[in-house]
Amino acid sequence: MKKTLFKTIFLYSIFIISCSTNEEIINDTIEEENQEEVVTEEDTQVEEQTEEETTNNTTTVVEAYGQLSVSDNKIIDQNNNAIQLRGMSLFWSQWMEQFYTSGTVNWLQSDWNATIVRASMGVEDSDGYLSNPESEKAKVFTVIDAAIEAGIYVIVDWHSHYAHDHLEEAKDFFSEVAQKYGNYPNIIYETYNEPLDVSWVDVLKPYHESVITEIRKYDSNNIIVCGTRTWSQRVDEVVGNEINDDNIAYTLHYYASTHKDDLRAYATTAINNNIAIFVTEFGVTEASGGGYIDVDSANTWWSFLDENDISWCNWSIADKDESSAALTPGANGEGNWSESELTTSGSMVRTEMLAKNPTY
Repeated sequence: MKKTLFKTIFLYSIFIISCSTNEEIINDTIEEENQEEVVTEEDTQVEEQTEEETTNNTTTVVEAYGQLSVSDNKIIDQNNNAIQLRGMSLFWSQWMEQFYTSGTVNWLQSDWNATIVRASMGVEDSDGYLSNPESEKAKVFTVIDAAIEAGIYVIVDWHSHYAHDHLEEAKDFFSEVAQKYGNYPNIIYETYNEPLDVSWVDVLKPYHESVITEIRKYDSNNIIVCGTRTWSQRVDEVVGNEINDDNIAYTLHYYASTHKDDLRAYATTAINNNIAIFVTEFGVTEASGGGYIDVDSANTWWSFLDENDISWCNWSIADKDESSAALTPGANGEGNWSESELTTSGSMVRTEMLAKNPTY
């Protein structure tokens, strides 16, 4: 009887221990599976976050800024942030055609950090658009195509001092450009480079309005930059006589060794009256394109442009023997310029862009 009772108690104890052990094993297994599920969910979240971050990363300035527009006295990006573009203007297309290449555009973007380039299509002067429309358009289209491929902005400039005398030709040209490229956010139109001493109200504003009408038939979004009186200096005269279009900026040109406080005063008047300004051309030299370089004045101007979020293009990508040219005579038309091939102006402007432009 005692043996039987002892045996029964012993077997029951073994049974209890066995059940407890199995329960622990089962619980451990469940916990491990739960941990694996948590890890798997965390890994999935990390993977999804990484994919989202990759999707949101931008590789070009146009991807980052997108469709530009004008708000009060600022140019803003697709997220309504004020932006500032810095880049280079090519020289007159008929006289420096060797730089109207994809190589030049790509090098400016990759080596100079340029976020914009300006195609300055000569109009009236010898061998310009009026004489050779197809060849000059082809040069401009090459630059536009290269800028789109490089992911930077491009100004299409009707480079003339007498554009109001050739209104129909300007309308035809910009109509064609708008039809061909108007769906790209890269495009900025410049309808009149540098008017001379003609009235803003009576001549320039009606001219711009006629050309803008043609552009807006095919492109309702991209910015249009309008030249102002006296070599595009009198932006103050636009106040109270603005063009009725939401995405208009007005052209200010300066040369640092010649133009100083007086010209900045005109610009300040315009800015204080909600006029958006775009410096589509400037030099660190005298107004002739030659002469000495006033470094202090150049830096004063750059500070002024930075403070007011004003975009700019420097004059010019050329190897002409003058101090405003960025390149020394004989420089390669496809880019790949060594530092020894840069002039003082070219080196100054490149340094400014490398220091301040975003890198993509």
